[in-house]
Amino acid sequence: MRNKPLRTLAAVCAAASLCGPALQAAPVSPTVPEIWQAPQPHQGSVAELAQWWQQFGEPALPDLLAAAQAASPSVAAAATRLAQAQAQRVAAGAGLAPQLNASASAQRSRPDLASGVLNTAQAGLQFSWELDVFGGQRAARDAAVARQQGAQAQWHEARVSVAAQLAQGVLALRACEASVAQAQADAESRQHSLRLTQVLRQAGFESEANAAQLAAGQAQAQAQVQALAATCEREVKALVALTGVAEEPLRLRLQARRGQLPEPVGLGVSEVPAKVLQQRPDVFAAERQLEAAAADLTEAQAARWPRISVGGSLGRLQVATQGLTDTGTVWSVGPVQISLPLWDGGQRTARTQAAEAALSEARVTYNAVLRTAVREVEQALVSLQAATQRRQQAQQASSHSDTVWKATRALEQQGLASGLALEEARRASLQAQTLVVASHQEQVSAWIDLYRALGGGWSAPQEH
Repeated sequence: MRNKPLRTLAAVCAAASLCGPALQAAPVSPTVPEIWQAPQPHQGSVAELAQWWQQFGEPALPDLLAAAQAASPSVAAAATRLAQAQAQRVAAGAGLAPQLNASASAQRSRPDLASGVLNTAQAGLQFSWELDVFGGQRAARDAAVARQQGAQAQWHEARVSVAAQLAQGVLALRACEASVAQAQADAESRQHSLRLTQVLRQAGFESEANAAQLAAGQAQAQAQVQALAATCEREVKALVALTGVAEEPLRLRLQARRGQLPEPVGLGVSEVPAKVLQQRPDVFAAERQLEAAAADLTEAQAARWPRISVGGSLGRLQVATQGLTDTGTVWSVGPVQISLPLWDGGQRTARTQAAEAALSEARVTYNAVLRTAVREVEQALVSLQAATQRRQQAQQASSHSDTVWKATRALEQQGLASGLALEEARRASLQAQTLVVASHQEQVSAWIDLYRALGGGWSAPQEH
């Protein structure tokens, strides 16, 4: 079987020429762009997709990935479908071979009053074979092979989906932890400002309204800390459900890099979209479904033609009566049987029409999957570029805010700035750092989306 996605339809249409005009009526010409329209990510340090998680910047992730895939119902369901498809492939292939059965029988009888008791015993082999003259059984086998390969690709797709989901969950937890730390620092700064203001108000240098305003801000900041802490707890619970790992061991695994967002190594994207489509398991599965539908049509058309079968047997027979025993080999070849369908109330015609409709549906689905694959990669590239630019801008803003805070602190130490001005500068710096965390999370999330859009490291089987 070939496995080049963009050559599938040509092969199917070529096969269709053997099956009559029905398959040739609607050729498929999927449109795949020659180059990506979205900007490519940097080509500096680039990791292979299959090994990307090892360089994701989160040491606990590879072990958690194995646990999540083992616990995932979607992966388990895909594995079950794969096992079913493998069994169906074996069954379809067996239909091409002769069927061989062993039999044994024994009988004791007295046919009439004039005869003595007759004992007979027989053991032997019986075979039957339906000749695949018109290719129906071969088509059934090819369809089963294509579906088994498609089921295997879908199993990989389920594993890739779980990996991306887990990575997004861990990323969300790390961003939440970092946000909690910054919110706590902001709340402490507001508490310090409130204490300074209360001292100044008691001395008559600040109004009660300003003190009340600062108290309200401090309460809101503390409420934000509590809300973010609850969000982090929910993220942990979600990871427990996703991985099947008990909560305490999970917390211990994630404790080492608390509040530190991962910094994954970049992914390379080929300039030719066709190459990227070859590493998408959903495209491969849709291709195999198209091949299976074409084979189903061939099988349905072959059912209109005569069926030829041959049988035979070989065995040993023993006959014993009135003290005489005779043993020998018995055999037969045939009958050679030809069955010609004449009238079945339109059943075969309806089956062929249903197969033609299924093939048309598979064509539409395949084209849709191709377009979706291109769209997802393009969107992931656009999102990644935008997130990278926003992160750079957020880092610049944070750097400037940090400079202002340091300068205000130097002035405050010299008595040229108030403690309130220093705390305001500190809070401005913390807010800028919050934007850095958010843009960092957005960028890593875009990398994960790109990983998934590129197929997650899956590759089609090699040609033989």
